[in-house]
Amino acid sequence: MRVTESTRKAPRVRGEFEVIRDGWRLLGRAMHRTRATRRELFREAFALTPLPVLPSDAPVVRGVPPAVRRVAVRLPHMAIVALALFLFGWGSGWYWSAADDGFADLGTLEENHVGLPVGLAAALPLLLVLFRPVGAWWLSMVMCFGIAATVSWADAWPWAYATFVSHLVVLTVAALRRGTGTAVAMWFLTVLTSAVAQWLCAGSRVNDGANVVEMAVASAVVVAVAVSVRGWTAASRRAEASGALTAQERSRRTRLEKRTSIAHELHDVVAHHMSVIAIQAEAAPYRVENPPPELTASFATIRENAVAALAELRRVLGVVRTEDYETPSAPQPTLADLDRLLGNVRDAGLTVEKTVTGARRELPQGVELSAYRIVQEALSNVLRHAPGAPAKVELSYVLGGLALRIVNEAPAGERPPSHGAGQGVTGMRERVAMLGGRMTAGDTPDGGYEVAVLLLTDEPADDPLEGPADDAAPAPADVRGAAPVAGSAEGIRETAAGT
Repeated sequence: MRVTESTRKAPRVRGEFEVIRDGWRLLGRAMHRTRATRRELFREAFALTPLPVLPSDAPVVRGVPPAVRRVAVRLPHMAIVALALFLFGWGSGWYWSAADDGFADLGTLEENHVGLPVGLAAALPLLLVLFRPVGAWWLSMVMCFGIAATVSWADAWPWAYATFVSHLVVLTVAALRRGTGTAVAMWFLTVLTSAVAQWLCAGSRVNDGANVVEMAVASAVVVAVAVSVRGWTAASRRAEASGALTAQERSRRTRLEKRTSIAHELHDVVAHHMSVIAIQAEAAPYRVENPPPELTASFATIRENAVAALAELRRVLGVVRTEDYETPSAPQPTLADLDRLLGNVRDAGLTVEKTVTGARRELPQGVELSAYRIVQEALSNVLRHAPGAPAKVELSYVLGGLALRIVNEAPAGERPPSHGAGQGVTGMRERVAMLGGRMTAGDTPDGGYEVAVLLLTDEPADDPLEGPADDAAPAPADVRGAAPVAGSAEGIRETAAGT
């Protein structure tokens, strides 16, 4: 047996050039990540970005009258201006001088306050922050450093009391309106500038009221709060946008499901007609003695086209067929089964009346199936959302279509909450749109609910040989020219009343 020893390779020692190269790459990556911070902090520091007004749905302006709302949306602007005026008076010594000898020392550099320069250093950055937040922060830094370097007497240094508060407010607004990296950089430069000002001016100070540590801690707190609020606001907006997209996707999925269901139901109707065409075309030549070859060939072509269309219909339906779809074993319902549906609804406890106007006639199977499903869904909504409320079902056979009206009164008790995506009304609208009809659905003045539908057929307006029908009035001119689905309930009722 041959035994081999594996020796562990010693790690290769990197040279100076490799270390410098790797360090340069890390520095490049860091500079790339901080590109946005450098742009906001230097290149776009004085870009005009006015402070936006409060949104109309903000809690402080939501319940106020419209006349007051135009002013209430600018509450942040008014608060900052009021604070600037207050700090200007505080830093200038108005309040101290007024309490002592009537503004005698306004703007002086005595009595432990530096006067007018501090007032301006506190007020000007606050006014500028309304339009240029980062530029206001730079102005506050420069004025603070200038006052600390030129004035030997102050209540506190390098930040006077008024400029201390002003700089915190400016830093908060800038951090709320810029990125996290920019906010952290502004905090770091604030602490660095304060420390440098204290070190340069320490020899000329009579008192020892240095407040660099206080500024570092207070600015860190306000930056942390501002960054947290900004992140929470951004997350809330993303959640709202995601919720809106989810609602749109849910509505779209509901429409697709309803259209698929309608396609499944209409498959039986269309397949039946195509099968009858194929069978009759195949049997037609045998009904004539010695049919000409042209006639036999025409019927053979008709049968081949019918069979091909039926196969294509089944192929398309197989694409949209859902996995949980079960082929119905019973025939699709028609208006002849409406009485049985009303009987089942009455057994469930709903009081419903049925009214039929116009001359009854057989309608296309697609129209009768859609009418039955619309009445079924409307009564299901009454049972679900208005329990105990009586309902009425009105069918009107009009020239060129069928008008439906399902209306219920207000529920006796409190209306139960609605859970779901409104699939019932969506399905009804899809059926009406498929037939080129009109539909309205909404609350009635007495607190009930009404669904009015006009389903159009392919029947001619009148027969040129027999003249207009005696048992039906002419349909309105806008029945076929109206936009599908949309329409007023009054217009639909007027069309039904014409019979």
